Amino acid sequence: MSREAIDFETDAPMAGQMEVRWIHGSASPRHRTDPPIQVHSYDEHTFVLRESKDVSFEAPFLYLLFGNQRALLVDTGATSDPARFPIRVVIDRLISGWLTHHPRANYELVVAHSHSHTDHRAGDAQFIDRPFTRIVGKEPEAVRGFFGLSENLDAVGRFDLGGRVLEVFSIPGHHPASIAIFDRWTGFLLTGDTVCPARLYAFDFDAFLCSLDRLVRFAGSRAVTRVLGGHIEMSDRPFRDYPVGARYQPHEKALTMTVDRLKAVRDAAEAVKSRPGAHAFEDFAIYNGPSTGALLKQILRGKFGNLRYRFGRLSSG
Repeated sequence: MSREAIDFETDAPMAGQMEVRWIHGSASPRHRTDPPIQVHSYDEHTFVLRESKDVSFEAPFLYLLFGNQRALLVDTGATSDPARFPIRVVIDRLISGWLTHHPRANYELVVAHSHSHTDHRAGDAQFIDRPFTRIVGKEPEAVRGFFGLSENLDAVGRFDLGGRVLEVFSIPGHHPASIAIFDRWTGFLLTGDTVCPARLYAFDFDAFLCSLDRLVRFAGSRAVTRVLGGHIEMSDRPFRDYPVGARYQPHEKALTMTVDRLKAVRDAAEAVKSRPGAHAFEDFAIYNGPSTGALLKQILRGKFGNLRYRFGRLSSG
């Protein structure tokens, strides 16, 4: 048990454990086995969580980072009901456990979001009455104001957790309030739904491409060890995704992407910038604009897949 300040700088980036098989939904709706939330400890100060597909097909990832003065929770999940998705209980337990080994008075929790789509902030309500807690607003102006960002999208803000200083910058395109967060302690570059092994929906493609350029430039000047986003939707079969609404993904891609794959996303976006619609790549897909026809196909795939799921006849992805 120690009250001393933890040094988050000298040995950064600190190697942790990221070899993990994520919960990916149960094979049958009648025999669900996944816990509602999976908690993985990368190191004693860093946790990656996933909401089960048994709770929400979105199955988003959440990140909890501890510093000497406060912790940051990035995203709160796709489900508001604490009976089905007790994210407040889980986060309180993790903070209590951390404080047992590193006692601090009036330890703060900051709840922020990779972006403001509902599947990343539905659990916010569970934290509203929590003591020593700040919840960052969902509008772009509120996000920029909190992290000290300006209208200049190339500006990088610094957010200090207490010796663990995060770098934050805007990456609109998927959503106007999207941000990236770099943690020097782990080398994690958190990219939300802008870069992940999933369908990358670029609703403002020009802004999306500029954000990818910004991410690549930033990663080129930092010791980025892993690029981590908000979802897994791709199968381990190249160019193949699981459909929208899939409740079971037994052969999904790994969550972790590399800086080289980040560059691949940027290069792919550059290649399809003049071609609206859906474009599949080895471990991600890019949706340039509304992509109505492709989304309709996804919805139909999902409905057919869920019927097969209900009756226990599933393929691997």
